[in-house]
Formats: sequence, C-alpha cells, structure tokens
Amino acid sequence: MTAAPSSDLAGWRRAPFTGAGLTFDCFEKGAGPGVVLIPEIPGLTPEVLGLGEHLVAEGFTVVIPSPFGTPGRPETMGYTLGMVARLCVSKEFRCFAANAERPITKYLGAVANDLAARTPGRGVGVIGMCFTGGFALAAAVEDAVKAPVLSQPSTPFPVSARLRRDPGLSDAELDVVKERTRTDGLCVLGMRFSHDRMSPSERFTTLRAQLGDAFEVIELDSAPGNPERYGRSAHAVLTRDLREDPPNTAFHARARMVEFLRQHLTATG
Repeated sequence: MTAAPSSDLAGWRRAPFTGAGLTFDCFEKGAGPGVVLIPEIPGLTPEVLGLGEHLVAEGFTVVIPSPFGTPGRPETMGYTLGMVARLCVSKEFRCFAANAERPITKYLGAVANDLAARTPGRGVGVIGMCFTGGFALAAAVEDAVKAPVLSQPSTPFPVSARLRRDPGLSDAELDVVKERTRTDGLCVLGMRFSHDRMSPSERFTTLRAQLGDAFEVIELDSAPGNPERYGRSAHAVLTRDLREDPPNTAFHARARMVEFLRQHLTATG
C-alpha cells in the first residue's frame, strides 16, 4: 500500500491568533465554509497537512492552529515522546484530569468564532484527533461550531477506569452540548479503531449514553486478522493509517467526514 497522504507548508498563510488569553500561530488555506483542524501529537506534521490539503480541495477554508510542536516537522518516535512529556505537565491541556475544562478549548472556540464570522455557511466544523480529539467537542459549546468531529479522542489519557469513561470535557460543557443537540440540531461524529487502547471504547459508550442519536460513530475493525490488515497499533483514522491506493476503510471514514461537514455547514444543508 502507498503511504498516508502528506504535504508541506507551501501556500498556507501563517499568522498569530490570540484568544482566551492564549496566542498561537494559525495556518490558513482555501475558500468556502470554515473548518478548524486541530493537530494531533506531535504537532502539525506532513500527514496533518495532507488532511488539510484534502479538505481545501473539497471546498473548505481550513485553519490549523499550532498549539504545540514544530509546524511541518515529520513525526519520529523521539519527537513524539518528547512532546508527550511536555504536554503532560502543561496546564493548558490537563491530560490526566477528569470532568475538566481545558484552557486550550476556549482558545479553539475563539478560533472557530473568528472563522465563522468571515466564511460562508451556517457555521464551522472543528476536527480533533488523538490528543486533541475531545477538544472538538468542548469547542462545540460555541454556537458557531455546527459540526464537531472526534477522531480517536485520547484525552484525558486513559490510565484508569474513570479516565477511560471520561468524555473529555466537563459536566457543565457536556450539558451545553447536550442542550444544543436538542435545540440547535447539533450532531457529533466520532471515529476510532475497534482495538485502540489509546482511545478507549468506554469513552464512546459514555458519549452515546449522553448524546443519543446525535452521536454518529464510525468504528473501524482493527481486531487481529482484520480484512484491512490494520496492525495492533492502528490509531490515526484520518492521517497515519489512511490509505488512498487502494482505498481502505479509513479512506471511507474520511469521505463520510467530508459529507458530514458539508451536510451541517452548507447553507442549503
């Protein structure tokens, strides 16, 4: 199989953005309805940029905040482990906290509001992946966020039964999101590999119980002997484990995500 899609920083407009008392560089490209794409650990890698380019080609304005890591730097084991160690002690992310509000999600909500104010459509989508997966749901306390996507959400780190069940945001934030599913038609898309311990099934069980039919789940088979030959470490649905030639189930999950974004962001629905 070919490698996962990747790209570089060519053509992306880079500018600092300040919100909720935090400032990070953001990278923007494209035209059309807005999508905030939050990088996964270790940061804005070529594979994350590959996903961003795909969304641009599909007709979206994409903004990628860069709250950690070196933009454009390829992923390596040392780079990833070093970033995990740094993020574990960062108060902006609260990696091990249950029932927690996280300062970074307030920043992402500000990015989403800014993007919604200057792009067409009903609002914006927010895509979180791995470490940042649950941040997309927390950002949906903002009315401008119409299509949150949680790909293999891994925060809080699932080191106990309680943390495996934790939905990744505070009870107060979840109450706002639940109310929006009832009154604003908010829908949430979640994706994970079936045997991914970093993104535990218990987390999706909690979200199903809380959000009901408003939570659409795509679970890719990564059991031993699975037809797609995903390995035991299969985790990154939209980046590292996605193949376009031949297309695998992660490829089809990405296609469903694009459809989900169009459905909830375009003016005609």
